[in-house]
Amino acid sequence: MDKEDFAQNVLAAERTLYAVAKTMLINESDCEDAVGDAVLAAWRKLGFLREEKYFKTWLVRILINECVKRLRRRGDEVSLENAESLPAPEREDYSDLYRAIAALPPKIRAAVLLFYIEGFSEAETSAILKIPRGTVKSRLAAGRKILKERLE
Repeated sequence: MDKEDFAQNVLAAERTLYAVAKTMLINESDCEDAVGDAVLAAWRKLGFLREEKYFKTWLVRILINECVKRLRRRGDEVSLENAESLPAPEREDYSDLYRAIAALPPKIRAAVLLFYIEGFSEAETSAILKIPRGTVKSRLAAGRKILKERLE
């Protein structure tokens, strides 16, 4: 992958990167810094990317690691295993659907965000969250059920 391909792939993933960072870090400035640092780390580690078609999944995983590092630095105790259990951002300028998603239990919210909002496959969501694919399916089913109840 050359510089232009890298830049195009990063631009294509920009919205996803920001949404994931926002879910984990909440603070706008921290999100921007984490995304920038993740992109820089990805560029440096580009030789470790096995298949170009998994670039976005790989980049999101790097971003999650960067967010975890930032949370640790500011004193929030978090591990990679429970990174998806962080609180949802509070925003008043979003739709009822966004507020309903933000109110989901954290582990369910992470799966719903990655699969339904960001468009990752079950396998990619499983890899990003480092949980079995069956767990992703059960969290998505639970998320659909909760959202249906809250939005009716």
